[in-house]
Amino acid sequence: MKKLFILLLISLSISCLGKNIFSQSKENPFNHSHPKNSLGKLLSAAEAQTQYTFYYDPQYVKLPYPGGDVALERGVCADVVIRAFRAIGKDLQKDVHEDMRSNFSLYPKIWGLKKPDTNIDHRRVANLMTYFQRKGYAISISQNPVDYLPGDVVAWKLDNGLLHIGLVSDIESYQEKTYQIIHNIGSGAKAEPRLFNWKIIGHYRIVK
Repeated sequence: MKKLFILLLISLSISCLGKNIFSQSKENPFNHSHPKNSLGKLLSAAEAQTQYTFYYDPQYVKLPYPGGDVALERGVCADVVIRAFRAIGKDLQKDVHEDMRSNFSLYPKIWGLKKPDTNIDHRRVANLMTYFQRKGYAISISQNPVDYLPGDVVAWKLDNGLLHIGLVSDIESYQEKTYQIIHNIGSGAKAEPRLFNWKIIGHYRIVK
């Protein structure tokens, strides 16, 4: 009888939590669907990261090339963007490396490197910004939220002077009247209404 009572309590607890505990998959954590085009796949891949990337970890890691990645449960802000674009066949590790190999002098000299490094170059915000600018992806920076569309990449200068990067989702933030940003700023990939929290220094549209 006691065992039956415990089973009943467990059953009631699960039903009280609601069906979303089981219905939300890693591919669709926000309970909405995207079109099957490139933009939809990009947004789905970005959102999915909020379900499996839980840590911010800036360690230098030796990666395979191309297609190399750190463990999915960890990463830096750039990894959110890199992983999302890989879902639509764009490997920023490969693209940035190839452009740096041919145009190394045009990239930032912040880290004292004398040649490209496939393990880390694409994971640095300043390099991604340079690559996006060189490929013609840069568009105007404004303080008008309607100018920032789902799939856009945004770069910021944080209050401490560090650079940050994230991707505009299609999740609306009604209080802020903006789309939420998917990014990793210290505690894993999250969707948050933080578009104008810091100074925007880059705005890019790769998928139209």
